[in-house]
Formats: sequence, C-alpha cells, structure tokens
Amino acid sequence: MNYNFFADYFAKLQDINQAWWKELESGKAAMNSPLNKALNEINLEDSIEFLEKAAAQPSVLAQAQMEWWENQMKIWQNVTLKNGDDADLVKPEKDDKRFTDPAWESEAFYNYIKQSYLLFSNTMKQTIDSIEGIDDKAKERLHFFSRQAINALSPTNFITTNPELAKLTVATNGENLTKGMELLQEDMKASADVLKIRMTNDSAFELGVNVANSEGQVVFKNDLFELIQYKPLTEQVNATPLLIVPPFINKYYILDLRENNSMVRWLVEQGHTVFMMSWRNPDVSMAGVDFEDYVLDGVVKAVDAVEDITGEKQIHAAGYCIGGTLLAVALAYYAGKRMRNRIKSATFFTTLLDFSQPGEIGAYINDPIISAIEAQNEAKGYMDGRSLSVTFSLLRENSLYWNYYINNYLKGNSPIDFDLLYWNGDSTNVAVACHSTLLRQFYLENKLVDPKGYQVGGVNIDLSKIKVPAYFISTQEDHIALWQGTYRGAKNLSSKLTFVLGESGHIAGIVNHPAKNKYGFYTSDKVVDDPEAWLASAQRQDGSWWNHWNTWLAQYDSAEPVDGRELGNKNYPALAPAPGSYVQQTLPIEVSNAVEASQQSVNA
Repeated sequence: MNYNFFADYFAKLQDINQAWWKELESGKAAMNSPLNKALNEINLEDSIEFLEKAAAQPSVLAQAQMEWWENQMKIWQNVTLKNGDDADLVKPEKDDKRFTDPAWESEAFYNYIKQSYLLFSNTMKQTIDSIEGIDDKAKERLHFFSRQAINALSPTNFITTNPELAKLTVATNGENLTKGMELLQEDMKASADVLKIRMTNDSAFELGVNVANSEGQVVFKNDLFELIQYKPLTEQVNATPLLIVPPFINKYYILDLRENNSMVRWLVEQGHTVFMMSWRNPDVSMAGVDFEDYVLDGVVKAVDAVEDITGEKQIHAAGYCIGGTLLAVALAYYAGKRMRNRIKSATFFTTLLDFSQPGEIGAYINDPIISAIEAQNEAKGYMDGRSLSVTFSLLRENSLYWNYYINNYLKGNSPIDFDLLYWNGDSTNVAVACHSTLLRQFYLENKLVDPKGYQVGGVNIDLSKIKVPAYFISTQEDHIALWQGTYRGAKNLSSKLTFVLGESGHIAGIVNHPAKNKYGFYTSDKVVDDPEAWLASAQRQDGSWWNHWNTWLAQYDSAEPVDGRELGNKNYPALAPAPGSYVQQTLPIEVSNAVEASQQSVNA
C-alpha cells in the first residue's frame, strides 16, 4: 500500500482542527453552546438518578451484569466454534442496514466485534428498563441519549473495525479518505454550530428548472409569505379551490418536486385550482415574528386572496405538519370570532394538535433545554435551520446521519442525485419568538388542547369549536409526529372526522404518488378513543392515499365545474413566475444580509 496519501490527509485534518478550534473559541461551536451545556447538565442529572436507583437495586444490576458476561462468553464460543451455517447469537434488527457486508458474518474478527457491540447495545437498553423508580421522562432521555452515544461508537463508523472500509482504503491507497476529507471541509464551511452532512449532490438541482417547476404565478406577497397560484392543466376545474399551507420550518416544494412525484402537479391534473403558500426564510429582522403572525398575516391573508381571485366564498384547505397546526388554529380563530364558515373542508398531513406525545423530539422538551435554545436563538437572531435540520436527522441517526458520514467522509463517495434529499438539505430558519412558542407553549405546556390556553388576536383558541369536515393523514413510521399523537389531536375537533394511516414515514408516506403504487394505507369508519383500537379495526388499502383523499374532497364540491381560471386578478395581479423569490433564499442569512447590504451600498 502507498502511504504517501497520509501527508495530504493529515494536512487537511490539521486545517479542519484549526477551523474547529476557532469556532470553539468564538463560542459558535456546538460544544461551547448554551444548548450543549444544558444537555450536559440534564444528562448528568439523569445519570445520577439512574446510578442512585441502580445502587438501591444491586440484585437487578448484578443480574444484568451476569447475563451480559454469560452472553459475551457464548458469543466467543459461537465465533470460535462456528461452522458455516451456525447462526449468530445476537443479530441486528430487521431495519438495521449497517452490517450487510459479508465479512461481518464470515470473518471471525468482525463477527465477534459485531455481536459484542449489539450485545452491549441491547444490555444498555434492558438495564435502563430494569431499574425501577426512574422518572418516565428521565428514562426516555436516558434511552435516547444512550442510543445516540452507542450508535456514534458503532464499529461501522471506524476504518479499523469496518471490513468494507478497511478493504476500500487498501484498494484505493487511501484516496477514499483524502476525498472524504475534502467533502468534510466543504460541509464544515456550510454548517452552523453542528456538522451538517450533505445527503445529495446540490448542483444537480435548480429550483424552477427540475424541482419546484410546476407552472404558476406569485399572486400575492407580504413580509411573511408569497402565494403561488398554479396554471390549470384541464379545460374545466373543480369549483372549490384548494389552499395548501406548508410548514414554515421547511421549504414548500416537498409537495412539488419533479413531475413524477409532484403532489401539486397531480392535484392540478385532477382538476383542482391549487394555491400554495411559500414562507419567507427568517433573518434577524424577523426575530419578533410569532406563531400568531403566521396565522393572521399568513393563513388568514392567504384565504382572503384565494376567495377574491376565484370568486368562491368557501375553499378547501390543507396543512402539512406544523402548517396543519397553523390551519387548525386559523379555523379555531374564525370560529372564535364567529365569522362565516370560509373553509369547506380541512385536511391535515402528519399534524400534531395534542403535543403530549411528541415522539423522540421529546428528549429535548424540558425547561432547561428550551431556555438554553431560547438564549442561543436570542443571541443569533433566529433558530438556524442548518442546526434544526441536523437535530431532525439525529432522530434517525443511523439512516439519516451516520450512513452519510460513512459514505461521504470514509468511503469518499460523492452524494447521489436525489430530489427529496436535496429538499431536505435546503434548510429554513425559524423566527425567535415563533420557535419559543412552539417549544414552550405547544410542546412543553401543550396549550393548544386547553380551550383557554392559547390566544390569537385576543381570541381564545378552542379546537372543539372547529366543525369543518376534517381529513387527517398520518404515517406509521413517522418519528416527528407520532400517528398515535396526531390521532389524539384530531379527537379535539368537533368535525366529521376521517382518519387515514399511511405506510412509511413523515415524508415518503405523504409524498406517495399513485403512479408509483409504493405504499398502502389504512382506513376505518370507526372513530374510537384509543388509536391502537382504531388500527385494529382498520382495513389496509392498496395504492396511494392521494386517490382516497381526492374522492373525499369531491363529496364537498357539489357545484358544477368551471372553466380553467386565469392566474390572479386585478386585486391580486401576477407578480412573478413560480416558484417565486422567497423559496430561493438558500444562503446562510448572515451571507444573504451582507450581499444585500453591499448591493444597497452600491446603489446608494
């Protein structure tokens, strides 16, 4: 093997170390952040509680240690005496793709490392579960953060203990590592306070060209959002238009990727007049923008525009994730103001209204951590979308973080061209006040399910006043909005409720084009209190839920079809072609502001 690559490799490593230390000294690095300090304190408190409870139950701890030792000896015997078809004593979970290389099975050294690692991981989980008296929230955090640590130390993440990486490094004379180091340097420059690993080839996509390219016009714009109306693709269209409210923590075009998986294009092809909100990427000037602003200056203004442009007095509305939460709050606001019924039907994609069961993000939901996040956001002027993106990736760390760490930095592979992952990496910031409301008033205090817990424009938000027919679509493997939690939230409405459970997760289960026929879904006519009882009564349906939803919408559109609509009108004229300007804000905000200031200086 040619070892000359080491000089270049370690030179790049030194550059990265120096850059990291500068970040640390300036207080920007994650290790030096208020959030990291709060996490350390919380983890220390949880660990102390665990050790104290464990010390009071010595027989339980001794039993766990004894079982671990016995199983470790069995693994040794299993590996040394293994004859071809003898199965491993400890096997990865079905969805664990880390140990697919044949050497993990066929070579004793790697097989022993794999089984020992998996045994240790399982033992930690079982030990945490076996100690009684630990606070439930503390136990959830212990599970989550111990899993994070254990998976970070997986033998697959290191060259010397990963057979595929070891062979590749020898075969390429270390070129995989030097290429990987170059990718790491580039990613560090593009990251905030936490390393954001690229998942796809960003240069392969261009907004308005091969993603977000459904034809339309921006027909309204304020400081918060742009409203896009899409060009009809049928001679006649349904009388009732459809407004889509995407989450403001992501860009809208997850629903308008390429033509073969664009929900927007499919809906237009079905004869819907589709309007899409495209949120502005917040900078420091928007620090005071709160959740109620997204309701009053966002959803309410969009509904006004859609009604005016189409001449319809009622519209269909759909909200995705936190966009669905916005929609529900807007509906409750209308009801609280005793306004006329402006929404004919409401659809909620993976939407939480009851935040008592937030899923794994709950590990970050407690007062000290939220206070640290608030302090960090106040200092910066916004919640950096790059850091938020990493946080969500680390909820599924093996498939959404370490997988790309290995592929990019250790294998030296350039990421593939994948539109969904391009969107996933196109981060959006969150305004300081709004992020605080989400974390503290919704996730921590769960105020939305209290009829007097939260106000918008001086109006109490009472979800039980919502009587609009409602369609909830959630997904089985969603780790951001657990379907059991979305089901419980839906029960707070007084609507005629249709609940549908799709297969797959938060994104793939929603962006499930009928032409692909990839994932099915579950439906049931029964609406019971317990979500698991609902699932037990549900029937699985083949194909995409989109067709089921389209049929459901049709029953609330009794008017005759109308001719395809012009884009905008005299009150809301076409301003610019889709996808508009707000979605184009892809630079870090500091850089974007600097460019804008420079341009203003030149103009002056």
